Amino acid sequence: MSASLPTSSRRDAMLADAAGLAERHAALLGPAWRSELTGWIVAAALFALFCFGLWQLGFTFTMLTHGGSQMLVILQVMLPPNPETWARVVFYLGQLAETLGIAFLGTLIAAIIAFPLGFLAARNVVSNLFIHVIARRVFDTVRAIDVLIWALLWINVVGLGPFAGVLAIACSDIGSFAKLFSEAIEASDRKAVEGVLSSGGTWTQAVRYGVLPQVLPVITSQVLYYFESNTRSATIIGIVGAGGIGLSLSEMIRTVEWQQVSFIVVLMLITVSAIDYVSTLLRRSIIGPSSI
Repeated sequence: MSASLPTSSRRDAMLADAAGLAERHAALLGPAWRSELTGWIVAAALFALFCFGLWQLGFTFTMLTHGGSQMLVILQVMLPPNPETWARVVFYLGQLAETLGIAFLGTLIAAIIAFPLGFLAARNVVSNLFIHVIARRVFDTVRAIDVLIWALLWINVVGLGPFAGVLAIACSDIGSFAKLFSEAIEASDRKAVEGVLSSGGTWTQAVRYGVLPQVLPVITSQVLYYFESNTRSATIIGIVGAGGIGLSLSEMIRTVEWQQVSFIVVLMLITVSAIDYVSTLLRRSIIGPSSI
C-alpha cells in the first residue's frame, strides 16, 4: 500500500483488505473478553483479599462508627488551643527548637556519612560487582529499621535526651541517603566523565569535575526534603524519650489536657508548613522550577 495515496484511497484499500488484516493480526483484533475476564478475576481476588484482611484484623463498621464519634468529641474538647500560661508557651517553643535541632543535626550527619557511601555503591564509579552488591544490601538492612526502633536502641546506649534522637535519625537516614545518592550518581551523564579523561585527567578528577556538578543539586534537594520529613520524625521519637516536643505532647495526651495538645499540634503544623515553604524555595533555586 503506497503512502502517497490520498487518505480516502488508503481507507478504501484497508477496507478492501479487511479480511487479510484480520487474518494477519488475529491476536490484536480478536475478542477482548479474555482480557476483560482476566481483569475481573484480578479485581475480585483483590477485593476478596481486602475483605479477608478486614476480617483478620477484627475490623467492624460498628467500631469505625463509634471511633469516629469519639474522635469528634475529642476534637470539640481540643478547641480552642490554649497553653494556659506564657511560661508554657516559652517552654513549648524551646522544645520545638530542640526538635528542629534534632532533625537538622540528624539529617546533616546522615548526609555527610552517606555521601562517600553513595559513590561506593554506584556502578559507574566502583565497577566491582561484589562491593556494589554488599553495599546495596547493607543500605537495605539499615533502611529496614524504623527511626523509632533506632531511638529505642540509642536511648539504651546513651540515655534519654536529644543526643539519642540525633543518632536515631542519622542511623535511619544513612541507608536511604546512600541509596538515593548512588542512584543519582548512576544517572549522571557519562560524556562529562569521558571528556575529563580524554583531556588527560585522572579518575578522581573525572568524578570531581564530571559527576559532582551533575549530582550535587539533586543530592541537596533530597537532603532538604528529608530535613522536612525528619522534623515530624523527631516529634515521634520524642515520645519515647529522645528529646524534643514529642515528650510534652505524650504527657498532655496522657493527662487529657486536650487544649494544650491542640496548641502543640498547631505549633507543629506551623513549623512544618514554614519548613516546607522554605525548602520548596531552596529546591526551586537549586534545580529549577520545572523539577519541583
